[in-house]
Amino acid sequence: MKENLRIVRVNTTAFEEEDFLLLTTLNDDQITEVITTIVESERDGGEFYDNDGLVWSLKDKYPNEVVEQYSLDSIDTISI
Repeated sequence: MKENLRIVRVNTTAFEEEDFLLLTTLNDDQITEVITTIVESERDGGEFYDNDGLVWSLKDKYPNEVVEQYSLDSIDTISI
């Protein structure tokens, strides 16, 4: 397993329920570079995006890195 594997919460809107989690080896700059371009384009009247599209853009740009998506409500909770 790669040493720099981590979980990152990605927020692109004012709505928390639209956030998603990435299990990834990418650093913040790599993630931000890809996602910012897509989000800003849509905000300027460009093509609509969804979280799946953002993740696939990361996978396309960095095919040798780990990029796995999870929604916040897909994470199991253990209560003790």
